[in-house]
Amino acid sequence: MTTEERMWTARLRNRATRALPPDQLLPDRQPAYVASWIYVFGVATLAALLVVLVSGGILALEGPQWYHGSPQGHFVNSLHLWSVELFFFTMVIHLWGKFFMAAWRGHRAMTWVTGAIAFLGSIGTAFTGYLVQSNFDSQWISTQAKDGLNSVGVGAWFNVLNYGQMLLFHVVLFPLVLGFLVIWHVLLVRRRGVVPPFADEAAAATPVPQAPQGEEVAS
Repeated sequence: MTTEERMWTARLRNRATRALPPDQLLPDRQPAYVASWIYVFGVATLAALLVVLVSGGILALEGPQWYHGSPQGHFVNSLHLWSVELFFFTMVIHLWGKFFMAAWRGHRAMTWVTGAIAFLGSIGTAFTGYLVQSNFDSQWISTQAKDGLNSVGVGAWFNVLNYGQMLLFHVVLFPLVLGFLVIWHVLLVRRRGVVPPFADEAAAATPVPQAPQGEEVAS
């Protein structure tokens, strides 16, 4: 074993390169069927998520007095809200589209699982976002939600009336978990490739006419 092979950094680099070669990680060509609209919603979801993170970071830096009391704050607050709405809209279409396409085909089960769990994590992240609006809406939502959470036994550690805990869940914990799942999901898509559409069974069952010797079949 060479000196380079004994170093953990070299082993990790070689393993990562074998699992995901650079031409798969950042491809410059995609199959023709990716031009279909159903494949657009996954990228649209990622784009909306980026706007959510940027606008949410600005809100966290400026604070509630700014986004509740200034025109600029109102704009960024609205941008954050509607980017979340767009994020869920495109993500649900992406989820159902891939469900009906059986996106777990071709050893892509983990790709489907990470996407589905990311969807559930997004719901928790959005819920905590409603709890930290610092207005009467958040108070109403938290007081109505506490009984439901207590009834299933999670209110002891997920206390929706604890503003500090919900703020940290929304800004730190859930975004980290969601970001990890999204990155894992995208890397799996790059490794396994985009799931192809179902084959046209009628076309596959139609026999191709054979041309006589010396003749060609018109296409």
